[in-house]
Amino acid sequence: MKLVIHGKNIEITDAIREYVHQKIEKAVSHFQNITNEVDVHLSVARNPRISTKQAAEVTIYANGSVIRAEESSESLYASIDLVADKIARQLRKYKEKRQDHKTQPISTNEVVAPEPVAADLIGDRTAELPEEVVRTKYFSMPPMTLAEAQEQLQLVGHDFYMFHNAETGDINVIYERNHGGYGVIQPRNNGNGNSKNGKSANVGVAEKSKV
Repeated sequence: MKLVIHGKNIEITDAIREYVHQKIEKAVSHFQNITNEVDVHLSVARNPRISTKQAAEVTIYANGSVIRAEESSESLYASIDLVADKIARQLRKYKEKRQDHKTQPISTNEVVAPEPVAADLIGDRTAELPEEVVRTKYFSMPPMTLAEAQEQLQLVGHDFYMFHNAETGDINVIYERNHGGYGVIQPRNNGNGNSKNGKSANVGVAEKSKV
């Protein structure tokens, strides 16, 4: 198993590196047969108004899936403890779902339904971009069904998840809706909507509070 440690606004000392290896390797010890790579990102917020400055984020690549957990507190070591416990629970949940899938296939037709998204998501406000890109992530994007994308969304712990739709061949975004359930953002094909179901959605900016 490959374990990589990154740091932002913090020096990764030998003591920190050893503690991360000890805690994270213990958390994934029962799941090494499905774990390919573990990426650990440690950071310290410079904003004095943030009380939980010390953050630990763990991303695990497991057989084509991405499992993520993040925790923060006033102590870096406490954050590492918390995220190790959380990633162990995420791995256990992932393994249980894989076992369930082998005995009971999931019907993709009932998982999510693509729906139109308002053309104007930002209203009268002016779109603002950050002054600089502060972090870039690269990950493989194998084709998957909507059901698999929904499962990945739950595993990474984000509000949205971008994926390669195996049915249409397009890049889609699945997201959690404020009022429950899930939505899917799809590219518009030649202005005529999606060829599969006649529905389309604008690709670009999706704001959870407005969707």
